[in-house]
Amino acid sequence: MAGKDRAKTAGGEGLFAQPWTFIRSVPSMKHLPPEGPAEIAFAGRSNVGKSSLINALLGQKGLARTSNTPGRTQELNYFVPDGYSGEGADLPPVAVVDMPGYGYAQAPKEQVEAWTKLVFDYLKGRVTLKRVYVLIDARHGVKKIDEDVLTLLDKAAVSYQIVLTKTDKIKPPAVERLIAETIEKTRRRPAAFPQVVATSSEQGAGLEELRDAIALALRGG
Repeated sequence: MAGKDRAKTAGGEGLFAQPWTFIRSVPSMKHLPPEGPAEIAFAGRSNVGKSSLINALLGQKGLARTSNTPGRTQELNYFVPDGYSGEGADLPPVAVVDMPGYGYAQAPKEQVEAWTKLVFDYLKGRVTLKRVYVLIDARHGVKKIDEDVLTLLDKAAVSYQIVLTKTDKIKPPAVERLIAETIEKTRRRPAAFPQVVATSSEQGAGLEELRDAIALALRGG
């Protein structure tokens, strides 16, 4: 194997250099797939650009669109490398979990409560979950509702990392300031990973860094 190829495999690029597929939506804990491959999950406010980031990360346009169809907005959506059926197949290196968006103003109270219960039950009871990536819109920064979710993650003792989205919508100096501010806001949180990744799905910025961060999390870093 050439040095360049070894570098890709050791980092995050090789991990995602394959076709991916949607396997199931999970409306309640009893519908979760059997614990097997390591899992990473993505969370964020509604309209934070979560689907776009997942599609860009996995290199497939429209893959995460299923999470926006009616009836799936309050469910956990699972993606794995194409060809993995879950029935007697070799385990994939990782499963990607698209968590339901939070903070949608028109959501009824019961729906918000159901989201909170599903997410907290998943977070505290899923031993294969390696890290949650919490997406923050770079135009708005960390809001109160984001802080509530970070507190939920802290209580569940689940490792998480902040990922800024839509950084192409603000100027580079503002991105640097936001990174510094976000690190300062989260540095005393017990479950927060100390590095922030700045991304732009439109421009592809930060995707390699995010892939490497995921590879590191999977190795226990």
